[in-house]
Amino acid sequence: MFSALRPSQPLFGGLLWKIPWRMSAPQKYRQRKRLQRVDRLVETLSNALEKQGGSTIAAIERWKAEMPTEAEMEAKDKYTLFDRKARGYRKGVHKVPKWTRVSQRVNPPGY
Repeated sequence: MFSALRPSQPLFGGLLWKIPWRMSAPQKYRQRKRLQRVDRLVETLSNALEKQGGSTIAAIERWKAEMPTEAEMEAKDKYTLFDRKARGYRKGVHKVPKWTRVSQRVNPPGY
């Protein structure tokens, strides 16, 4: 028990790669910039299609109708998302697999 060769902390059990329970300030900054880049891309595509003769793509129109822009989103929607298994029904967006590549802008009403 108190020998010189006792196991290190990671060997006692648990995950070696732990995810902090909240996002750091740089992670939040990068998340905001990511949302802004997507908004700019959608706007650019929409403008380019209108210049080519007023044509539109259904996916872009649906995105503009359903998804809020980064400026319209509340802070809790930018950094957390609905999870029915979590206490308080919210969890940090950084705990979702592939959270930098998947858009989670819309949550159920009331959460």
